[in-house]
Amino acid sequence: MSALTGILYAVLAAYLGGWYTGYWSGNFSLLLFILTMVTLAFWLAERFHFAPARAKAAADLLENDAKRRQTLAAQGIARVDGDVEVARQQVLQQPWWMDWTAGLFPVILIVFLLRSFLFEPFKIPSGSMVPTLLVGDLILVNKFHYGVRLPVINKKIIANNEVKRGDVMVFRFPEDTSVDFIKRVAAIPGDEVSYLNQKLYVNGKPTEVQPQGDFYDESSMSYRPRFLEKLGEKEHQMLVDPNRHPMFHPDRKDGPFPFQENCKYSPEGVTCKVPAGYYYMLGDNRDNSRDSRYWGFVPDENIVGKAFFVWMNFGNLKRIGAFN
Repeated sequence: MSALTGILYAVLAAYLGGWYTGYWSGNFSLLLFILTMVTLAFWLAERFHFAPARAKAAADLLENDAKRRQTLAAQGIARVDGDVEVARQQVLQQPWWMDWTAGLFPVILIVFLLRSFLFEPFKIPSGSMVPTLLVGDLILVNKFHYGVRLPVINKKIIANNEVKRGDVMVFRFPEDTSVDFIKRVAAIPGDEVSYLNQKLYVNGKPTEVQPQGDFYDESSMSYRPRFLEKLGEKEHQMLVDPNRHPMFHPDRKDGPFPFQENCKYSPEGVTCKVPAGYYYMLGDNRDNSRDSRYWGFVPDENIVGKAFFVWMNFGNLKRIGAFN
């Protein structure tokens, strides 16, 4: 068993090392599920087999020692060297391989349940959500806001709040579902959404925007106009780049995206009709975001949760707090 435990930890280290260095992508939910099941198997084996076996061996040791002392006492030997209690404690001691498997099961189970059904941490990897979220922000994602989903397969079993325009949502990237993305919900099923000449329209009406002065983007070391936009019920900040007018076109790597025929592309921008069960996502850094304008709609089954709180930014502690 000690050799098996060593092999399991070697495989885990190799998997995490390759994941961290980018040799392959990983599914952390699946990894946590596997770790939970493996440590559960060791925990059950410890509770119902190994621990009782050690307890029996310790009891046999005490019984044999008592018989030995009785035999020696009958021969007139009253003083017997050796402390059987030390040996008993050694017999009862849990081996290292069990401590590092069965002993970790409660901790891994709690992490698995919290991450699967309550809150999941997420690190902002790019500047597509500037100025709302900056690179390096560590945020929390509410996993149950849109409903309770089974881990790994992401199947919704209990419905909760509906997705609203303006929500900041984490979802599995349609192009590669092993990767999580974060964008803002621009349109919900049934909406007609347009991004034309750097302006957003929902159902034919332009979103309300108010100038907020310039924003200094540290990543590009440049100033860009910042606006307060009302999308849905809440207001949020967003950026446009007057010096950049990207030509939008579908560039999904795995081919045409589902319902691509619902979208019309032109030199002015793109207009799409959002199908049932799908959402249209945009970055707040409007002209520096690869989003639904390029790779299409996000299906409901890809939803991870609603982002709502920056719990840490090691480069700027003032970033900590809730956001819209």
